[in-house]
Amino acid sequence: MAESENTNEKSRTLVLNAFGGHDKIKVVEKARQKPGAGQVLVTIEACGINFAELMMRQGLYSAGKQALKPPCELGWEGAGVVAELGEGVTTFQVGDKVLCMTFTRNMWTEYAAVNVENVHAMPEGMSFEEAAAIQVNYVTAYHMLFEFGNLRKGHKVLIHMAAGGVGVAATQLCRTVPDVVIFGTASAQKHDAIKENGVDHPIDYRTQDYVEQVKKISPEGVDIVLDPLSGPDAAKGYSLLKPFGKIIHFGSANTISGSTKSLWKMARTYFSVKNYNPLNIITDNKAVCGYHMGCLGGELIREAVIAVLDLYREGKVKPKVDSVWAFEDISKAMGRLENRENIGKVIISPKKAPEPPVEKPKPVEKSKKKTKDQKKEAEEADKDATEKNDDAKPEKETDGEKAAEGEKKEEEGEKKEGEGEKKEGEEPKKEAEEEKKEVEEPKEGAGEKSN
Repeated sequence: MAESENTNEKSRTLVLNAFGGHDKIKVVEKARQKPGAGQVLVTIEACGINFAELMMRQGLYSAGKQALKPPCELGWEGAGVVAELGEGVTTFQVGDKVLCMTFTRNMWTEYAAVNVENVHAMPEGMSFEEAAAIQVNYVTAYHMLFEFGNLRKGHKVLIHMAAGGVGVAATQLCRTVPDVVIFGTASAQKHDAIKENGVDHPIDYRTQDYVEQVKKISPEGVDIVLDPLSGPDAAKGYSLLKPFGKIIHFGSANTISGSTKSLWKMARTYFSVKNYNPLNIITDNKAVCGYHMGCLGGELIREAVIAVLDLYREGKVKPKVDSVWAFEDISKAMGRLENRENIGKVIISPKKAPEPPVEKPKPVEKSKKKTKDQKKEAEEADKDATEKNDDAKPEKETDGEKAAEGEKKEEEGEKKEGEGEKKEGEEPKKEAEEEKKEVEEPKEGAGEKSN
């Protein structure tokens, strides 16, 4: 794969700059690649997101020789239109609609150079989003059920995370075999969706013990357990197996907690796994399997893709797309997987416009507005209080005046009474003095006479 000779030809690409949270993946303008011999250049319309890419971003992914070293590109699967043919390619033409995979993880880009053996023509009527959703999930489910599980008529299967990409695929593939009974775990709000997809017995893993729920309906257990969880769920799944039953481990979702790596979650998951003793497995008549598509050879995957596409053409399987996001919104897309919000496959597309940013009110403006409102309310309250005081004040003054006048009158009355009593006391005294005077006057006259 060589870079384009025209340096103006660019390809918007998602690049992982370091292990960590959502901010570690950025859209970068990179030189557009030229297809090498035996390759085709595909203009990508849609790409799939898998749980493995979440683990890659957090630095939890392990795939033998495929260790990641940031900065690096991501993306296993995509779909689009053939833009250019490399030397020796005769099976496709420019303009063909194709779905493709790459194990060099460089599919999250506008233009991807892909080995021709990993490129397949899209069936009639298939959308680009469906094409991006059908490869990794359906091949994983196909290998586990039919290669490891040997799924047959009348089998009972427990599918964890039944609303996820692999869970939806596994449910549909189980329905291609008669009389298969499906138990599926998912949160309660997703039960209608997984029942519609084909799950017979939905189990709310948040509020119910799925071991108890399975044994109520099937006391003997199940034939196949698909386990993407690991940790304590590994032993619980093993305990549910019937004789000749198989548990297939294909992930460790229990290690994912939020957008960044949790050492506590990792340690808890690791130390809660019960090691299988071969001698016990022999006497239990059970099988333990492990599946990792990234460590398989290309031909095994190619054969499974062809088989799954045939089932699509027959109308027996159909990918369920949860949502489609722009490259710039990769953090929101990954967040749906991390928070277990998706029902089906989460897709990203370089063609989709990013969501407009949510405008958050500025704290200062919000504060000013609040102050004005409060000021207005305070002014109205003061106005009301003033009016009430004005209405009440005259009444209070009148009462006061009346009380004061009453007291004044009482004082005046008492004063008058005092004055009256005084006059009454003075009058008899005056009369006595006048009478005395009258008596003394004749005496004076008599004396004058005797002289």
